[in-house]
Amino acid sequence: MDFLSQYGLFLAKTLTLVVAIVVLLVVVAALSLRKQRQKGELTVTDLGKRLRGYGQRLKAELLDKKALKAEEKAAKKASDDGKPTLFVLDFHGSMDAHEVEALREEVTAVLAVAGAQDEVLLRLESPGGVVHGYGLAASQLARVRDAGVPLTVVVDKVAASGGYMMACVADRILAAPFAMLGSIGVIAGIPNLHKVLKKHDIDYEQHTAGKFKRTLSVLGENTEEGREKFVADLNVIHGHFRNHVSQFRPQLDVEQVATGEVWLGVDALEKGLIDDIATSDAYLTAKLGSHRILAVSYQLKRKLGEKLGLSLRAVLTRLGL
Repeated sequence: MDFLSQYGLFLAKTLTLVVAIVVLLVVVAALSLRKQRQKGELTVTDLGKRLRGYGQRLKAELLDKKALKAEEKAAKKASDDGKPTLFVLDFHGSMDAHEVEALREEVTAVLAVAGAQDEVLLRLESPGGVVHGYGLAASQLARVRDAGVPLTVVVDKVAASGGYMMACVADRILAAPFAMLGSIGVIAGIPNLHKVLKKHDIDYEQHTAGKFKRTLSVLGENTEEGREKFVADLNVIHGHFRNHVSQFRPQLDVEQVATGEVWLGVDALEKGLIDDIATSDAYLTAKLGSHRILAVSYQLKRKLGEKLGLSLRAVLTRLGL
């Protein structure tokens, strides 16, 4: 029994230490992210050259010297001069959509040089997250359309909820057969510890100015009126989400798909959520002959606290927390 009590005390101390570290990292990250955006660096990669290089490397092993020499001669004559440009952006979205900070810089850079003959391809992967973050990300993509530059979104794995809020802005949406799309809905929930506090005779006071300044509370006693207001707010957001989808995909029967459900690519095509089945690899390969392909990426320079906070959030997101 003495061993069990000591072991239990050890576990309690360890758990307390772990929780304290997690809280400290979250606070540090929050304080860092509240500061003004850090400067970053724009990177441009000739993706077409890289992709063609793969084929040339294999040909070097497969062809005889005469045939290889002819291939190299033809490759030297080939040029991307005069071809329209396909600008490739990547968005791997997290729950808080902090990646929008880089996206806005990338879009600004591309629109400084892109014309109607060019195209923007966004390789999008996101299960969704906070409304305001993904709403801003969708607005960045709307800038591309408003500028008259064709916008294509390709989903290899998932574009759900806020991810689909972004995808539907595109002129064309492509997806892999087993990619997951949709989830046109809104969800929110918080734990309530009021009964636990009450059981231990702990009072909690909360004061607000404004009837619905706080609808649901973690520690206070929730009322039916507060719950109804909370649900009503979710329905308002859902309504705006549906209108957003209808604006950019008027051919879609929104009422049929705005149920919060998720569909695989093949079913999403049948529903009208996407325009064709294709992977990003297949799309890029198909554009090699007709376009110059440039990958554009903006990397933010973050401080140590921000890096720790973002790493922690990535772990929590993978754990589904």
